[in-house]
Amino acid sequence: MRITRSSAFFVASLLLSAIPSQVNVEAAQHADHAANSRSVLVEAVRQATESFRDVRNASPDYGPILGCVSGPDAGAMGVHFVNPALVGDDVLDAAHPEALIYEFQNGKARLVGVEFIVLASVWHTNHAPDNPPVLEGQLLQFVDSPNRFGLPAFYELHVWAWRDNPNGAFVDWNPRVSCEGQ
Repeated sequence: MRITRSSAFFVASLLLSAIPSQVNVEAAQHADHAANSRSVLVEAVRQATESFRDVRNASPDYGPILGCVSGPDAGAMGVHFVNPALVGDDVLDAAHPEALIYEFQNGKARLVGVEFIVLASVWHTNHAPDNPPVLEGQLLQFVDSPNRFGLPAFYELHVWAWRDNPNGAFVDWNPRVSCEGQ
C-alpha cells in the first residue's frame, strides 16, 4: 500500500482534529459544571428569598445599613439589609443570606441579590487559616481591614439572583444596579 502525501496529510489532519475536540469536550464539561454550580446556588437563593422581594417582609430581622453602595467604576451593589445575628456566626446557608440587597427606583425597593458574609475572626475560630469558606462550590472572597465599610476582615459572596449581572452571578459590582434612584 502506497501512502501519498495527500493521504498522509489527511490522516494527520484527522488525528490533530481529534485533539481540539477532546479539549473542547473537557472545556464544555467544565463550563457545564460551573453553570450547574451557579444555577444551583442562584436557584436556592431565589427560592429562599422569594418572600423578601417585598422589602416590608425583610424586617425586623434585616435592617438597612450604609445606604446605597456604588461601584468604583461601573455599577453598584445597592442597599444592604443585614441580619446581624447571621453575620455573628460561622454558618453559611444558601437559604439564610446575611444580607438582602435592594435597589430603590421610583420610590420602590426591588430585591436584586443577596450577600453572604462571615467575619474572618469568627470563621477561623473553627476553621484553619488556609481553609476559606465555600458555599455550594463558590469560594467567598476575603476583604481585609481597613475597608470602605469599616468592618473587621471578612469573607463575602454576592449572588445576583434577582438582577442579571452581565459580569457574572457572583461578581461584587453589577452594572445593571444603580444608586441614582436614592
